Amino acid sequence: MAHKINKEHGMFDSATLGHKIGKEDYRQREGVLRQALLAAQFKLKQLGDFPVVILLAGVPTGGRGEIASLLNEWMDPRHIASHAFGEPTDEEADRPPLWRYWRALPPKGSSAIFFGGWYHGPVWDALRGECQADFEHEIEQLTRFERMLASEGVLLMKFWLHLPKADLKKRLKQLESDPLTAWRVCDEDRWFLKNYDQILDACQQMLQGTNLAFAPWRVVEGNDANYRAISVGQQLLDALNARFDKQFQPYGDAAPLLPSVDGVRLLDKLELNHKLGKQDYERRLAEAQGRLNQLTRKRGFKKMGVITVFEGMDAAGKGGSIRRITAALDVRQYGIVPIAAPTDEERAQPYLWRFWRHVPPHGQVRIFDRSWYGRVLVERVEGFASQFDWMRGYNEINDFEAQLDAANIIVVKFWLAIDSDEQLRRFKERESIEWKHFKITDEDWRNRDRWDDYIVAASDMIDRTSSAIAPWHLIGANNKYHARVTILETLCDAIEARLKRKE
Repeated sequence: MAHKINKEHGMFDSATLGHKIGKEDYRQREGVLRQALLAAQFKLKQLGDFPVVILLAGVPTGGRGEIASLLNEWMDPRHIASHAFGEPTDEEADRPPLWRYWRALPPKGSSAIFFGGWYHGPVWDALRGECQADFEHEIEQLTRFERMLASEGVLLMKFWLHLPKADLKKRLKQLESDPLTAWRVCDEDRWFLKNYDQILDACQQMLQGTNLAFAPWRVVEGNDANYRAISVGQQLLDALNARFDKQFQPYGDAAPLLPSVDGVRLLDKLELNHKLGKQDYERRLAEAQGRLNQLTRKRGFKKMGVITVFEGMDAAGKGGSIRRITAALDVRQYGIVPIAAPTDEERAQPYLWRFWRHVPPHGQVRIFDRSWYGRVLVERVEGFASQFDWMRGYNEINDFEAQLDAANIIVVKFWLAIDSDEQLRRFKERESIEWKHFKITDEDWRNRDRWDDYIVAASDMIDRTSSAIAPWHLIGANNKYHARVTILETLCDAIEARLKRKE
């Protein structure tokens, strides 16, 4: 008798064939497989080259919990973290949806199991009546996220554990009929059964849209526990061995940089020398600080967050400008994040991880003294990142800032520009004044030799990352008074505009 293909749920059809592995066959294969997986896990830890994320999704009672328990039994559970994600907490709801998954990513050499992971939200949103365009936008966002993970070297294993509708109904009935197992059936399981066809339609669209060469979906029939276990375990082992056996190849291409024919760049034309006397400066400073204080006390501010980014040449005045902002804020309302070379913990994670962890909740301000733009500035100029890594950085940064904006966290970015002569004057001043000695280092002097390279990198950065939602504000900063009040006034304008938009 020919097998009938369900055209509506075709991606799941191969998981409805009644796959089985007998007891004796399973016993023989299990022993070999678990030893090989344990050895592979040890090699993963020893090499420390990449992390593994195992995402378990699928039909209720399809075996997600059993697979997670089995993997922890077969391998060393000390190096496997398991994460279940339900409805967002209040803390999570204040941030972009992917924030909680970024925080749970394992470091290189370790593994993590995500139950449902980032796919839970889009499907449920679609079933609650979200429009098709929004659903497709969410799928595109997840694709970009997974491409970034793959480019960072993450081995992403996505499993869908499947059950046909009749089998799901049978399992739920069996579980409910036994007082010892009835607790395992929840209202969401019953709702899934009742709306099975509709849910599977949405899930198939989601899987097809995210079935990527660098992160394919692996659909496994969940009826037979032996088949399910061997299938998942063997696919995990094969993927690990494939990664061990060949050099990692990054995914995707970035658009090329196209310099102007005459070599003139945006920063070459920026006016750096603005006039502002001390008296006018003090008046405007007080007005701007008072305005900022009032804006952050408005009721609507509790429903938004603010990130300010400070970049610029050494001694351009970032620290002084930051102090003028914090002087206007309640100390409980802000945090300053100084960015230096990444720590060992940060190097073991995707590049943007160390910035995601500092995303503020609503009602808070985070001030970044240097930022994620180091990828396309210092790491590019000094050769700390490969060309592929810093080239893809532009799109990944734009996507990061778009997610922040969608979560009502505005990003206000300042590039403080001074000329080479003014920098030299400030360097010498720092050396001559005792309480400013800490501000000058050998590295600052060395960076002067790469001045032109940094101007090129900064100009490319501005061209590629100044967007409608997060534009760059270019501040001519030879005059510190002008720079400080312009930054404060610009920040106030940005907060006020968002407050009015949300009224």
